[in-house]
Amino acid sequence: MIHLNILLQVKDPNDVEKVKGLLSEQGRLSREEPGCVRFEVYHSANDPTMFILNEWWESQPALDEHRKAKAYTTVYQPHVIPLVNRTPHPCALVE
Repeated sequence: MIHLNILLQVKDPNDVEKVKGLLSEQGRLSREEPGCVRFEVYHSANDPTMFILNEWWESQPALDEHRKAKAYTTVYQPHVIPLVNRTPHPCALVE
């Protein structure tokens, strides 16, 4: 299982609502992909410019395919990434 937490800080506060809508669409599309166990988008209550993606993928090949799929190539990469500072955190689940 691959666990990712990705912190996204919107560069311009005027773009927050745009990014929120894009991330909502990306999440919906990503959840439909094979190998996606969980894809959640959180909007910080403390910082309106901060979003957190929480992703669980069955395997590295599933994550690799996600990065070729519609959610990533038509929403996230071209429209979200230019508007945010992105800090990925691949994680191990502590049990």
